[in-house]
Amino acid sequence: MTDDVAVLGAGMHPWGKWGRSFVEYGVAAARAALADAGLEWRDIGSIVGADTVRGGYPGYVAGATFAKALGWQGARVASVYAACASGAQAVNTARAQILSGLADVVLVVGADAAPKGFFRPAGGDRPDDPDWLRFRVLGATNPTYFGLYARRRMAVHGDTSEDFAQVKVKNSALGALNPNARYRKVVTADEVAASAVVADPLRLLDICATSDGGAALVLSGMDFARRHGVADPVRIRAVSTVTPRYPNTVLDLPDIATDSAAAVQPAAETFRESIARAAYEEAGVGPEDLSFAEVYDLSTALELQWYEDLGLCGEGEAAKLLREGTTALGGRIPVNASGGLASFGEAVPAQAIAQVCELTWQLRSAAGDRQVAGARVGIAANQGLFGHGSAVVAVR
Repeated sequence: MTDDVAVLGAGMHPWGKWGRSFVEYGVAAARAALADAGLEWRDIGSIVGADTVRGGYPGYVAGATFAKALGWQGARVASVYAACASGAQAVNTARAQILSGLADVVLVVGADAAPKGFFRPAGGDRPDDPDWLRFRVLGATNPTYFGLYARRRMAVHGDTSEDFAQVKVKNSALGALNPNARYRKVVTADEVAASAVVADPLRLLDICATSDGGAALVLSGMDFARRHGVADPVRIRAVSTVTPRYPNTVLDLPDIATDSAAAVQPAAETFRESIARAAYEEAGVGPEDLSFAEVYDLSTALELQWYEDLGLCGEGEAAKLLREGTTALGGRIPVNASGGLASFGEAVPAQAIAQVCELTWQLRSAAGDRQVAGARVGIAANQGLFGHGSAVVAVR
């Protein structure tokens, strides 16, 4: 176990399709987080930017881009890219700087201006890039993968299209309560069933959109927090950034094949299960200690998979957990009280940071009508392409 890091501030730019630069979204989120922390930009000793790679050259130096936009003041800078895990990697970089003594207080920022439609590789021929190959050789867009994963759950565990629809129903009801969400309309199961098929069995309302948005956190050491007058802050207790193990026998984006297990036995757990386990071990908690969870619901079926990967239930029991209301607000372990990606869409570098913002507001009992009663321990979990683990445990 490591020392805790305090969350002094959390801020977001609302998600949507705004048609402006990602820098604008990140700066707005950063200023909101600074205001929440009661600090000025000049008080920050380091800034860590979660990169977006679709914004041209400035996207590759996101930390410095945000620092310039806020006003050069000499802060230490770092930039991190790990696809959808970029935000968690940025939080981990900030935490490492704080715990090593390199900085007392760090600003973490992620923002994106996403393309219309689905994400795809940048132009050019790259036959050694698995992400390029799955698009160009197989035509396997992200929704195609989501559909195949849903089919797998139906075949192996007996999940149904109606189960998937109920995930959207649950998350839309919560997103309707979140002022930062892009989609704030309650959706019914009939509306999910009536939406267009995108990748059978998944329909349009089963799959998250691409969005613009930004999120930011102000992190510090516990001594700094106490000097700043915050005696009982929300604390980050663990950040998991693990990679898969060989052989990987479960198909996972962007790879289009699994490894043979003829010579080496596969690990006892899948990659996503290992992400959660590493976070639990570092934090000294288990799934039974969680008050709530924020998970990476790229599709409704993938949310159900996370229930099992986080150990909230046994293998194949996720749909049962959902049907019983266990993961709804008021249930034993609410999942995606924020509304999830179903309500926000993907703003890739920002979304893992946004998850920690939600952990922070819930643990402060500041989440309004979507508040999880008695929240004390929360986990945020997702993963990034190319084997980037991403989970954060926060406590109060």
